[in-house]
This record gives sequence, C-alpha cells and structure tokens, in this order.
Amino acid sequence: MRKIVLAFDSFKGSVSASDINDSLALTIRRLWPECEVKSFPIADGGEGTARAIGRYLPVETLSCRVHGPLMEERSASYVVSQDGTAVIEMAAAAGLPLVPMDRRNPMNTTSYGTGELIADALDKGYRKFVIGLGGSATNDAGTGAMRALGLRFLDEAGDELHPIGRNLEKIKRIDFSRLRPDLKEASFVIACDVSNPFYGKEGAAYVYAPQKGASLEEVDLLDRGLRHYAEVLLRETGKDLATLSGAGAAGGMGGGLLPFMDVTLKPGIDIVLDLIGFDKEVADADVVLTGEGKIDAQTGMGKALSGVLGRAVAKQVPVVALGGCIEEVEKLNELGFTAVFSIQSSPVSLEKAMRKEIALENLNRTVVQILRLMLRVKS
Repeated sequence: MRKIVLAFDSFKGSVSASDINDSLALTIRRLWPECEVKSFPIADGGEGTARAIGRYLPVETLSCRVHGPLMEERSASYVVSQDGTAVIEMAAAAGLPLVPMDRRNPMNTTSYGTGELIADALDKGYRKFVIGLGGSATNDAGTGAMRALGLRFLDEAGDELHPIGRNLEKIKRIDFSRLRPDLKEASFVIACDVSNPFYGKEGAAYVYAPQKGASLEEVDLLDRGLRHYAEVLLRETGKDLATLSGAGAAGGMGGGLLPFMDVTLKPGIDIVLDLIGFDKEVADADVVLTGEGKIDAQTGMGKALSGVLGRAVAKQVPVVALGGCIEEVEKLNELGFTAVFSIQSSPVSLEKAMRKEIALENLNRTVVQILRLMLRVKS
C-alpha cells in the first residue's frame, strides 16, 4: 500500500473534521512512514465549508458588519479563492447558534445578513459565488437575503413587510425597483444537500422548522406562508418552485433565491470536492478512509460521505467508513462501502462517547486495526 486518503466529516457535537483527519494522519505516518497520507477534512456546504476549502486552496478571508438572525449587529466573514469565487456560509450571518436558546423561533428570524455578505462581495467586484445553506435559523424563504439586495416585499396596503417567516403569508407584491443591477452579472452555485420541496409535509417548515424552535401551530403557519409566497413568485416572476427538488433547503432559501439570480443548485459535498481537487488525489489511492458520527442508509442520500464514496468508487478505490453509530450495514455495503465499522469497543454512555479525547482515541484505535489487517504488518 502506497497511498491512504483520509476524508472524514465532523462527528457533530464531539470532534471537528480537521481534528479527526489531523490526528489520524499523525498516527498513520508514525506507524507506517512509508505510506503517503492525504488528509481531506470535508464539509457538505454548510458550516465548516469555508474552513475546509481554506485548508487546500489559498483564500482571503474578508469580514464585514451585518445583521444577524434577529437583526442584531454583528461581524461575519467569508472567503474568496484565487479565481475570485466568494464562498459564503449562510450560517455565518443567519445560523441557529447565533440565536439564544430562549429566542429561537423561525417565525421571527431573517436571512438578511446573508444578503449583506453577498452585497459586500458584489461591492468588492466579485461575481462568482458559492453559497452554503447549512445550519440556518430561518424560514423566511430567502426574503431577508433578497431584501438586503434591494427587493421590497409589500402587503395588501402597499406597506413594506419585515422579511421574516411570519410575514410570508402577508406578501402581496414584490417591488423590484431597487434590486441591485449587478446581480445580473453574477452567478451563484447553491450548496443544497437535501431534496425537500418548498412547502408541504416534506417541505421546509414541516421538516426543519421544529428544530429551529417553531411550535406545531407555527409550523402550519410557516408552511401556509411558503405556499402563498410560491404563488406570488409564480405570478410575479414566472418561476414555479412547487416541484423543485431542494427548494426547501435552509427554510426555503434553496428556492427563494432562484427567481432573482443565475442560480444552480448542487450537492454541497460535490462543490467542496471539486474546489479542492479531490478526484485527482483519490485516483491513485489504495484506500479511502471516511466517516462521521452516525452512518446509516441516509448517508447515501446526498450527504458528505456519499460524495466521497461516489468519487472513490468511480476510480475503483475501496472505501472504508467509520462512525460512532452504525445502522443498516448491509444497505451501506450495497451503496458501495467496502466495509463499515463502529469505533465503539464496549458499552459506554453517549456523553462519554462524545467526549473529544474519547472519540479520537476510538477512531485512532479502529483505524490502526484496519490498517494492520490491510497492510499485513505489525505496527
């Protein structure tokens, strides 16, 4: 064996992707110095995407003042690659962790700050964008972001509405007169790793709003708002979001930007892997080791690991997955994983298992045992 590729996502709530990959690379190089080890902490387009890209590509980090999910003033940043692509994480300005626990409610939050980040990049002359949608606190269908870019949303009396979830149902007309003209010069790739529609039982409100603090009654109101706003968009722009896969991502942001910009929806992990040149590195690898906190059949449905798996299988490189919790092993093998392993060696409380030092110890132990078998040598 000459080359090992590490491509771990984070074990959420436990240890970051960078810490996992760095720790495993150090262990493998110490025990098998003859092996080439390539380490790729991965992200699926949400939180951590800019950091992951910045590990492999020269990027410039830019900061500006924006408004957060509750319109509070704060600082947020984004990165720009050498080719002038601005990579913006929605979570940087509209993320759920930015909202205090007792104030989390997507009826009241806005994506306005994400639009301000886009505006700042446009002001600086950038025209190519990657927007990561993960981790949002909002269900405003992107109206906040579009308000920051010049749109105005009006009620029946012609008064402007604050762009938050509870006001979607009140929108009667969209005022385009102040929309930034430079948006026509820009192209946007939206990292969208879910297939949820804009509204309905599988849509943005019903699936994600409860996680953001909405009650069951509020979920119904938000869904009605999304359905109504989709009708407004169809009437005013001719864009029909009703059947668009992924339109419900990030509280409707996935579809809410589409009528006003040159937008392509693409799985977030594919965006990241393309930017970092993953295909070239995996082509001559002997094995890819990957993993995340929980691995099950849903892992193959657009998540980060599915992207890694697809790229490696296309190059006929075996893929071994490790996770804290493993379910449906047979289905995972059918998806293409050569082998799947749990890193837990004995019964332990979830709290203890998720401690960073414990998780790293278990990961390193499991990887060493896998490689001892594959390399047929003693450490």
